[in-house]
Amino acid sequence: MEDESHHDFGGSGSGASATYPIQCSALRKNGYVLLKGRPCKIVEMTTSKTGKHGHAVYLSPSTHNMDVPNVTRVEYQLLNIDDGFLSLMTSDGSTKDDVRKELLITIISAMGEEAAISYKEAPRS
Repeated sequence: MEDESHHDFGGSGSGASATYPIQCSALRKNGYVLLKGRPCKIVEMTTSKTGKHGHAVYLSPSTHNMDVPNVTRVEYQLLNIDDGFLSLMTSDGSTKDDVRKELLITIISAMGEEAAISYKEAPRS
């Protein structure tokens, strides 16, 4: 998967399960896992011996199973942002207007020219 966070955690289709079990030892950095019912990206993983626990966010024995979400990635063309809702064009030319997202766009400028170089989700207020 790419490093960007453009992921659809919606359903994967008719009859498809939203998650599947995997042994903890098979999980990898930049993969995904379900924690407290929410899909989360694995940004760091470490192993430790029994009784040697540092400051960890989540601990699980390597022999246990965890649920992994079925993650899909779809790229859309951004058409407009209206009242916090993104207006997106799909690959077949139809529009998708049900995604609410507040974004911060980084603009660089030099010699009278400007370019959008990155974006990130705005902090929740």
